Amino acid sequence: MPGMEELFRLDGRVAVVIGGSGSLGAAMAEALAQAGACVVLAGRREAALRDKQEYLSSMGLKTLAMTADASDPGSLDALFARVTREWGPARILVNAAGGNLPEATTGPGTPFQALDPEALRRVVDLNLFGGAVLPCQAFVRALGEAPAPASIINVASMAGLRPLTRVGGYGAAKAAVGNFTQWLAVHLGRDLSLPVRVNALAPGFFVTEQNRYLLEWPDGRPTARGATVLEHTALGRFGRPEDLAGATVWLASDASAFVTGAVVPVDGGFSAFGGV
Repeated sequence: MPGMEELFRLDGRVAVVIGGSGSLGAAMAEALAQAGACVVLAGRREAALRDKQEYLSSMGLKTLAMTADASDPGSLDALFARVTREWGPARILVNAAGGNLPEATTGPGTPFQALDPEALRRVVDLNLFGGAVLPCQAFVRALGEAPAPASIINVASMAGLRPLTRVGGYGAAKAAVGNFTQWLAVHLGRDLSLPVRVNALAPGFFVTEQNRYLLEWPDGRPTARGATVLEHTALGRFGRPEDLAGATVWLASDASAFVTGAVVPVDGGFSAFGGV
C-alpha cells in the first residue's frame, strides 16, 4: 500500500478547472497545483484567468490559462484538444462554473409567480448543462478508447440537498447536478467500463461576489438571512474558498480510489443541524 502522502499526490497529472477564474474554482485549482498537478484554468473571463495563472506561476506552480465557453460543446472540444497538445490528456476535471441570477431569486416585491422564466432557464442552463453535462461529455470524448484512470469533480450545492428559501431555481439546478453526478458515476463505472470516477462537492454558504448581496451588507455585517445561516451552521461562520482544498485533492487523487457517485457536503455542519 502506498504511503499516505503518496496517495494524495497528483504529480504529472493534468487537471482542467472550468470556472477557474471564480473564487471557488480558483481555490480548487490552487489546491490541485499544490498537490503536484499541471492545472489548466479555463473559463470565459480571460483577464481574470491570466491574473490567477500569473499568481500561481509566481509560486512555482505549473499552470496555463485557456478561454472556453462551458455552454458550447465546440468550444469545450477545442479546449481539451489544446490541453492534450500542450500537456497530454487531462485526467482530472473540475466543473466549477455556475451561479445564480438576482432576477431568478424571490424576495420582497418579487414573488415566485413573477419570476422571469427566461432567467430561471438561464440558471438551469448555467449550472446543469454548462456546469456539468457538457464539460463531462467533452472530457470523456477527449479520454479516448483506452484512458488512464480519471476523476471528475462537479460542484453541487447545499441548496440542492436541502431546499432553501429564495433560490428555488438555483437549488433545483444544483439538485440536478447532484443527481447527474450519481447517474454518470454508475454509467461510466458499469455501462462503459471506463476508469472514470465521478463525484461532487456540495458547498454550504460561501460568500462570493454572486451571493454576497444575500448574506452580507457592504460593511461586512451579516444580513438577516446571513445571521440565520450562521445560527444554523455548527462551525458558526461562512465558508472560505480554501475550505474546499482538502476535499478537492482527496476526490482527485488515489486516496479516494474507491469513491464514486458521492456528493460530499462541505458546509460547516449546516446540513447536520436540526434547528434546536
